[in-house]
Amino acid sequence: MSINATFFAQLAVFFLLVIFTMKLVWPPIATALDERAQKISHGLAAAEHAKIELHNAHKEVEIKLAATRSESAALLADAERRAQHVVDEAKSRATEEANRIVAAARVEATQESVKAREALREQVALLAVKGAEQILRKEVNAQVHADLLGRLKTEL
Repeated sequence: MSINATFFAQLAVFFLLVIFTMKLVWPPIATALDERAQKISHGLAAAEHAKIELHNAHKEVEIKLAATRSESAALLADAERRAQHVVDEAKSRATEEANRIVAAARVEATQESVKAREALREQVALLAVKGAEQILRKEVNAQVHADLLGRLKTEL
């Protein structure tokens, strides 16, 4: 056989192999590669979508955290105002009660002072009568004695 015939035979076998490969082998490989490329692109798109959703979720969380912080600060301030109001009311009630107690004590002290003065006047009157009786060494009439005591009480 000559080199030319071998060459043409090899060329014919090569073309048959190329046609066989293009018709039967290449389409499943191309389909598999296309499917894989499609899966990869879908995966990348899903990853990008998930990344965007994660970013949005982080933003929502930050917004909700800020709202919760401001709400808790408002609740805390409201509770402090209520507590201060309760303390102020308790102070005012305590002040009123203290004022009533002081007023009652003053009234009682005034009454005790008046009673003490009356008792002192009577004792002074008795002492004055006894002193006068001892000086005069004579008995004083009961009516005169009562009149003297009455005048002495009014003078004192």
